[in-house]
Parts: sequence; C-alpha cells; structure tokens
Amino acid sequence: MPRLKELYQKQVAPALAKEFGYANVMQIPRLRKVVLNMGVGQAGQTSGDPKLLDNAMRDMGIMAGQKPCVTRAKKSISNFKIRAGARIGCKVTLRGDRMYEFLDRFISTALPRVRDFQGISPSAFDGRGNFATGVREQLIFPEIDYDKIDKVRGMDIIVCTSARTDEEARALLKGLGMPFRQK
Repeated sequence: MPRLKELYQKQVAPALAKEFGYANVMQIPRLRKVVLNMGVGQAGQTSGDPKLLDNAMRDMGIMAGQKPCVTRAKKSISNFKIRAGARIGCKVTLRGDRMYEFLDRFISTALPRVRDFQGISPSAFDGRGNFATGVREQLIFPEIDYDKIDKVRGMDIIVCTSARTDEEARALLKGLGMPFRQK
C-alpha cells in the first residue's frame, strides 16, 4: 500500500471527519484522480519537429509510470500555425495506487528541488474542490536523466478531489503534506 494512501486512511480521513463533522464515512473528501498535461505546441506546427512530442511523451511516461496519450488540436489556429487534428501535447490520468505514489513523489521529492520554492499558492482551487498547479521544468523529478532531455518543458498537474468546497479540499491536501504558501 502506498505511504500516502496509508496516511490518508489512518490520520487524514479521521481528522477531516472530526473537523467538518461528517456523519457518514462517504462524505469525507478523498482524491479521485491526478491529471498531468504537457503542451508541446512546436510539434503541432506545420514547420515543427515531430520528435519533440515523442521526447515529451517519454519524459512524462517516466514521471508518471504510465504511458501518456496524445492530445490533438480541436481547431485550426493560423496565428500559431496549428491545423485541426495536429498533435500538440500529451496527458496522463492517474488513479488508485499510481496516483498516490506520484503525489507522494511530487510533494516529498520534486517540490523541494524547485529553485527558490516559497510554497504552492493556496488560491489555486477552482471553487469545486479541484486543485491545479504547474511546474516550469521536468528536471525537478529525480527519475528524469539530465543528459537525456532535449528541451526543458513545463507541465500542469491537476488534483481532482471529491470535496465540495475549496476549504475541504485545502484541508485534505494540507493533511497529505502539500506545502501551501502562507497568505
């Protein structure tokens, strides 16, 4: 069992039930999924290099432990030189044990490696209990070999919870160890 899942079951869930006064165990907020998204706009351009997307997919597969799927452009955008159906990025949806293992590595290993890290913004919630953040480079993950990357890429990390409000989701993530910045 992943360390973060065990922490949730033994400490975080009872603390949330006590703090918010839930009558039923199913009311306690929990993690549903973690979505990783990496946009590689240069790969979708008419003059772009298709190898860029392959390298991005390799890096994301190493970070997530799961093969990513390709995202395609829905519309043609002439200013960005992108045609409809062009490959412009990749994404991975993590659930279950892989989700807990990735979040544990992200919180305990990757975030402390960010240069000048002050904490994650506590206002990055969407109003329905989902949290989104971004990282500027994939090098913060220790699995990525510095010599094998061709370009530094950022990515979005979205944590979807079953919480109804931002306060419940913030308490859940804080209990799991997410380092929020002080207001």
